[in-house]
Amino acid sequence: MFCKLALRNVRRSFRDYGVYLLTLTFGVCLFYTFNSIEGQGALRYLAKVGNPIVNAIMLLIDIFSVVVAVVLACLILYANRFLLRRRKRELGTYLLLGLSQSQVSRLLFLETGLIGLISLAAGLLLGVLASLGLSALTLSMFEIDLSGMLAITFSPKAAGKTVLYFGLIFLLVMVFSGVQVSRSKLIDLIHGERKNEVLKPRPLLFAVLQLLLGVICLAAAYAILLCFGMALAVAILPLCAAMLSLGTVGTLLVFRSLSGFVMKFAQNHPRFYYSNLNMFTLRQWLSKVHTTYLAQTVVCILLLLAIGITASSIGLNNTLSTMTDQEAPFDITVQNRSADHSGPIDFPARLKKSGFEPETLLSAQLDFSARYNDPAITGIADISSVLALSDFNAICQLQGKAPIELPSGGYLMLDTWGDGLVTGSLGLSAAVVEDEVAQQLDVRRQYWSANYAGDRQRTEEQLLPILETLQSEAQLRVDSRLSIYADMMGNKILALFLGLYLGFTFLLAAAAVLALQQLSQAADNTRRYAILRRLGAEETLISRSAAQQVALAFLLPLGLALIHSAVGMKAANDVIAYAGKVDSVQSSLVTALVLLIVYGGYFLATALACGRMARNA
Repeated sequence: MFCKLALRNVRRSFRDYGVYLLTLTFGVCLFYTFNSIEGQGALRYLAKVGNPIVNAIMLLIDIFSVVVAVVLACLILYANRFLLRRRKRELGTYLLLGLSQSQVSRLLFLETGLIGLISLAAGLLLGVLASLGLSALTLSMFEIDLSGMLAITFSPKAAGKTVLYFGLIFLLVMVFSGVQVSRSKLIDLIHGERKNEVLKPRPLLFAVLQLLLGVICLAAAYAILLCFGMALAVAILPLCAAMLSLGTVGTLLVFRSLSGFVMKFAQNHPRFYYSNLNMFTLRQWLSKVHTTYLAQTVVCILLLLAIGITASSIGLNNTLSTMTDQEAPFDITVQNRSADHSGPIDFPARLKKSGFEPETLLSAQLDFSARYNDPAITGIADISSVLALSDFNAICQLQGKAPIELPSGGYLMLDTWGDGLVTGSLGLSAAVVEDEVAQQLDVRRQYWSANYAGDRQRTEEQLLPILETLQSEAQLRVDSRLSIYADMMGNKILALFLGLYLGFTFLLAAAAVLALQQLSQAADNTRRYAILRRLGAEETLISRSAAQQVALAFLLPLGLALIHSAVGMKAANDVIAYAGKVDSVQSSLVTALVLLIVYGGYFLATALACGRMARNA
């Protein structure tokens, strides 16, 4: 009997609490997707080329998975609390029919187990497909063809980890449900859905003072972040604690002041207050304000974390791409560090002798030397090497840059290590001088740079073994664009994975909390909607009132979170921009798209569900 009753209740839950079941499924999908990255194409390629970042990525994913599991556990417990509150009358009816509290607890235990199994199965299936999409996304960031690495794979390790974590979460939910039912009184269960919080009127002055104090706290938190910068504000513990405390308290006070501020403002405008069902909508929204202002604060902070982390990770990825182009202007650069005593190497001839055809496999190549600086000849102090002007202009020409001219007797100072001049940098402090001056100096190092004509991966696999054989003749350092790119791609994937992992988790938690809260409140309001209908209220006004309550709940924390995020992103971009230019437009657009899909999807689903409840009241 218990199994049949549990199955019936679960089937009904699919219709009435689809948001809850979708949240569980998406949580499982998210957890599996990011824990299965070890078998995805990008990580397999980085592991194949021996990039050590793979171990760091997996370690950090394991650490952050614990954080994500805790967040999802709190979310599921919070959602279960709302669903139990919605079902208080049903559970009380079971007790009236003669079931004991232990039997009702057993029924809830079975229902939670069935829902857990369904969400685990559906979530793992979606996770396999989502991991394919994430693998395609990361592989698309590589400049080389890795299409052979893209395939649908199933990770038993990630699946086992997902089942373990969510099994513990569902077990915790079962225990929580049983304890809550065992402690409830029959009278509270029967009449629980009719109880509203007492809306105590507050003086308008008190509400305004709360709002002003909240704004002052937020302004102080913003000032700390913008004046000291994100690096110092986070690194210095007292500053960080003050900033976070002021921001949290300010957010809390802003939402808490609404109960007195909004109602007084509306009542002072009778035409608005008594128009349509505005009075009913505002009172129903504010009737839960003493509990919802805490939830609104939590949701606002979760949205701030979601928006900030996602946008920062995307902006950091763009910066890393710029850094890659700067550090590797050529496909390969070989430094002959023993050219000063063993002489230069004729690289094209030696490669051709070993079976490598430079004329067909290379699109361009350049051989030049850095020379020892002699201040008595160059008139330049505090540098170790110089480059001839013709060599420097040849490098610029291969990079598509305009050549330069030096004034008579003048010179051009390069940056400290000649970064961006060749792949891997010069490794020397240098200056550019006229050719006549450079010819009077002794050779210090020889540089040979080249670009590949065909498939980069295949060409490099032919070239590197030949260069290794030359190590016995000279001290060579080989810097490859592909190797530098692989290192940089590892950092990009690390930033992107962790950013999306945490961003999606916090966004999912924020949207699900609001959706479940509004669904529970809409279910409690069904009696009131029925009364409004009997009083002659039109169907469109009733549906509009339900949608307006959902809009207020979703848009208010989002609005304040966007303000927080704008300030936070300004400080984050100042830090990221030290390494390169941040494409704030692209990162903002991608973050807005993610926000629209996840948060907007939950809002739309919640509004439709609440409207259906209002129509069916």
